Amino acid sequence: MNERIASRCICCDGDRLRKSPAILMPFVAKRVFDWEPVEITEAWGMKTLRLGMAYPLCNSLQCRDCGALFLDIRFSDAEMSRLYTGYRDAEYTALRERFEPGYAALNTALAERAAYLPEVEAMIAPHLSGPPHVLDWGGDTGLNTPFRGAAASLSVHDISGLSLVEGVAAVDREGLARSRFDLVVCSNVLEHVPAPADLLDDIAEAMSPETLLYLEVPHEAYMIQNAGVEDLAAGKKYWHEHVNFFTETSLRALIARQGLTLVHFEILKTEIYGRTGQLFCMLCRKA
Repeated sequence: MNERIASRCICCDGDRLRKSPAILMPFVAKRVFDWEPVEITEAWGMKTLRLGMAYPLCNSLQCRDCGALFLDIRFSDAEMSRLYTGYRDAEYTALRERFEPGYAALNTALAERAAYLPEVEAMIAPHLSGPPHVLDWGGDTGLNTPFRGAAASLSVHDISGLSLVEGVAAVDREGLARSRFDLVVCSNVLEHVPAPADLLDDIAEAMSPETLLYLEVPHEAYMIQNAGVEDLAAGKKYWHEHVNFFTETSLRALIARQGLTLVHFEILKTEIYGRTGQLFCMLCRKA
C-alpha cells in the first residue's frame, strides 16, 4: 500500500528527504477534500492562534539523491477521481474560476491542439516501423494524441470520462489486456499522479517487448529558475495539480527502477498556448 504522507522519494525510493512547510492551493483542496479557506477572526475566541486567513497545510519534499521535488500528500484513487473526473468541463472550470479568476479564458485556449506536436512526432517516427497502433494513457479527449490522422488506430485510457475527439476510441482495463500497441504515449501525466512508479508498472503490462513508450513531463519553471539551488523544498510554498516536479536525474532513476530501457532523452523547448517552456521527452522500451 502506498504511503498517505510520503516518507520516501517517488522516483528513486531514497529516504534522504528535505522538508519545508507549504500550502495546498484552495481549488485543489476544495475539489479533493471539500475544504475551503477560512478566516480566523476575534469571534473564534482563540487564545493562542494568530488572526488571519488559514489554508490547508502540507509539506514540500525534495530527494537529496535524485533531486525530485514533490508534495508530501499522496492522493487516493477516490481523491484522484474527484479531482480529474470531468476534467476542464463546465463544473470544473466554474469552480476553478471562483478560486483563480481568469482560468476560464485559459481553458478556452487549451481547447486547441498543441502546436509542438509535429516536433514530438518527428522525434518518435524514426523508432517506428510504420503507421502505429497508438495508446494514449491519460490522454484526456485525445486532442493531443500524437499521429492523429497517420496512425493505424488511436485509443485513449483515461479517468476523466470526457467525450473523445473524432477517430479516437476509449479503452478500459479489460480492453488493454486484449489489445496490442506499437506506441504507448503518457504525456503530461506523471506530474499529476501520487505514485509514478506504480503507473509505469501498469503501463508496462500493456506493452510488448516491441512496444515503444513515449513519456513527456514538464520541466517546471520553478526548477529551471532555481537551477543550482541546493534546497528547492524551502522555496516551494504551494502545490496545485502538478504534485511532482522532476529533474533529468530523477526521471532516469525512475525509468531504470521500473526496468525500462531508455532509448532517447531530449529536452524540448516549446511555446505552449502563448507561454514558453521546456518538456522532458523520453522514449523507452521494456528491458
